[in-house]
Amino acid sequence: MSEHQNSEVITKGKIDKAINLLKEQKPKEREDVSDRDAVRQMRRYIEKVTSDKYGYTYDEVSEMLKGLGINLIGGRIKYLIGELKKSSRRQKKTSSSDDKNRSSNPATETEPLVENTASVQASSEPDKSTVNSAKGKRQSKQPLSQQQQAESNL
Repeated sequence: MSEHQNSEVITKGKIDKAINLLKEQKPKEREDVSDRDAVRQMRRYIEKVTSDKYGYTYDEVSEMLKGLGINLIGGRIKYLIGELKKSSRRQKKTSSSDDKNRSSNPATETEPLVENTASVQASSEPDKSTVNSAKGKRQSKQPLSQQQQAESNL
C-alpha cells in the first residue's frame, strides 16, 4: 500500500544532519498579512493622526490607506484599534498585578494563621457583616477601635 522508493539507506548521521538543517531554518517572509496584523503594525501612527492634535477620522485614514491598496473601512480600523488596546490593557493588568503580588506582599508562614484567625473572629460574631472593598479585599464593618483591638489581639 505504501510507496517506498529504494534510494539510499538513511543513517543516523543523515538524520542528525537533517535535524540540524531543519532547526536552522528561519520563518519565511510572508507577502500578505491579515488586517489585524496590518493595523497592529500601523497602530501608533493611526492613533497619532486620529488624536485631537491631528484630528483625522477613521474614515479619512481609510481613504488614505485605500490609495495604497489597503482596503479597510474606518469602522473596521476603529474596531481593531480598540481590540488592540483591550489586549494590551489585559497584559499590563496581568503583569502589574503579578509584580505587586510578588514584591509588595511576600508570603510568610505565619500570615495564613493571622488571616484565618481574623476570619474566624468575624464569622463567630454574627452581627458584624463584611463588605468587599474596591480592591476585592474583605473588610468588616466594625468601628475603628474594635478593628484595632482585634488586630492587636492577633
